[in-house]
Amino acid sequence: MDVEQVKQHCSAYPGATVKLHGPPGNVLAFQVGGRQFAYFKTSAPERWRFSLRTTSERFLELTDVPGIKPARYMARFHWVTIVDVATVPAGYLQELIGWSYAKALSGLSRRQQSVITGQLPAKVQ
Repeated sequence: MDVEQVKQHCSAYPGATVKLHGPPGNVLAFQVGGRQFAYFKTSAPERWRFSLRTTSERFLELTDVPGIKPARYMARFHWVTIVDVATVPAGYLQELIGWSYAKALSGLSRRQQSVITGQLPAKVQ
């Protein structure tokens, strides 16, 4: 997957929104219900490095892979940065993004989750 495909994949999740944060952060963040599940750096020298949240076990596994490192400032929450998304197999990357999305979604209230997933109307009359 290239950068554009990853952006499209992240945007396709139910309730996913994209927010561009300018300086000093310079990130393109993907969120669900206001909770971030992935982001790209948009400024040099780290342009298009991709970060997402993982499990603690996968964090240890992934940080041993060349080109994947602990995310700056977010590593304590088990976030990793992938230097080049094209080097990670597409299926595996989609699985990682899916888990990160599900983790962010699970942090919302049950009501918010049901509205986002379409299992309950936004307004109960």
